[in-house]
Amino acid sequence: MTVAQRERAALVKTLRDTSPDAPTLCEGWDARDLAAHLVVRERRLDTGPGILIPAFAGYTERVQNQVAASTDWDVLLDQVAEGPPIYSPFKILDPVANPAEMFIHHEDVRRAVGDWEPRPLDDQTASALRRPIAMMARLTLRKAPVKAVFRTPQGETLATAGKGPEVVITGDVGELLMYAAGRDKAWVSLDGSPDVVERLKNARGGL
Repeated sequence: MTVAQRERAALVKTLRDTSPDAPTLCEGWDARDLAAHLVVRERRLDTGPGILIPAFAGYTERVQNQVAASTDWDVLLDQVAEGPPIYSPFKILDPVANPAEMFIHHEDVRRAVGDWEPRPLDDQTASALRRPIAMMARLTLRKAPVKAVFRTPQGETLATAGKGPEVVITGDVGELLMYAAGRDKAWVSLDGSPDVVERLKNARGGL
């Protein structure tokens, strides 16, 4: 089983154990919205541009809302669990494109309610989650007036983004990925002058 498949199965299990109106870390989305997003992303290819391009976001949102409102919760979860259909490019790209997607959204559900702790990651999972950190950091911090340095506790720099005075973000791989994706609920430390750290916080976007 690939990392993407394991993370997908873990996400679906968590979703089945919660309610469709449970909160998530995605602003404005409950668990049903998050599940609909995953289904639309993999099954409605016409909505793909709206996920990253603001000009098309309205159409994507309308389709997602329609799917969320018209699809039974258990059916939605079955579709997430099934993974990409044969016609979807995600069928081939699943091992590369989906480890971070499934991990982040699983944590979006886990961390939205009550006490939580980071899940321990095996070497294969940690390796798969390292790669997207740089891409996500560039997307969420592309306009940041600071230089964000993503670093492991062992001192390895995994990504840099933005320009200006430096803030070092230190954490394990999964936590760095969550922070790079714009999530505040990440176990990371921010090292820099207080005003620069504040500028970083204010400049972050989200995915």
